[in-house]
Amino acid sequence: MTSKKQRSKRPALLSRTRPPIIRKNEAALSAKATRNLIRSHHTLLKQRAQASKVGNQALIDKLDAQIQANGGLESYQLASKIGQSSERGGDSSKVLVDWILPQLAALKTTSSKLRVLEVGALSTKNACSRNENLDVTRIDLNSQEPGILKQDFMERPLPLGDEDRFHLISLSLVLNYVPDPVGRGEMLKRCVEFLTKSPPANSSTSIVPSLFLVLPAPCVANSRYLTEQRLEEILSSIGFSLAKNKQTSKLIYQLWEYSGKRQPQEFRKEILNPGRTRNNFAIIVKKDVK
Repeated sequence: MTSKKQRSKRPALLSRTRPPIIRKNEAALSAKATRNLIRSHHTLLKQRAQASKVGNQALIDKLDAQIQANGGLESYQLASKIGQSSERGGDSSKVLVDWILPQLAALKTTSSKLRVLEVGALSTKNACSRNENLDVTRIDLNSQEPGILKQDFMERPLPLGDEDRFHLISLSLVLNYVPDPVGRGEMLKRCVEFLTKSPPANSSTSIVPSLFLVLPAPCVANSRYLTEQRLEEILSSIGFSLAKNKQTSKLIYQLWEYSGKRQPQEFRKEILNPGRTRNNFAIIVKKDVK
């Protein structure tokens, strides 16, 4: 992606995963063409990650050429943006706003706001951004829109104080783009570092720090290595409990509340749901080495 540096014994950075936002493009893609383009791009990136892991430069060059022949990141970005447009039923933040309406209602009589970190932000005009009780910090790998900071979440400096932490973190269709299962586990663990238990400024309203997670449904429903139960086990070990859950034919939406009760545990890549037609999406969690 934006950086080809690799650091030993470190999971891949987010900058090697999700593509940047796009500018408006006149071209229109059908729903089928959009799905095919996204699927093809994901496949090529996974193959590239595997080639990079074994140091096969010839294959890396070949896959880079294929990615460019398919339109590169620009075409992927167009498909991604269209897929999340209102015409296609996009903007997952609508679900998040609906879920936290009670907390937002409690803040309406005050000047307080919930601080939100939106990782992989595509727009400054989504439901979160339009809510006056949410103070949204938006980051993406290669932002091309004012109001979205160009930043890799895995490289974002750790908070120095509570003012640098957030009441909510949104990972909407971000975790699935990380090609390395270990990197996915590291991303989930890193979220904890950015959550605060402090109430919003000028408010006595009690807020439970939360993680909003959106994944393509097949990542959980049709994977050899990940099931709903395993995903819950992983997040529970990090200190989260499932508060809200919604599934459509295409996406899984979840709101995880952070309790702080962590039970560090290792989760390896093991077959949980065998089958020839299953996909290989997985999350690996390694214990922190002290």
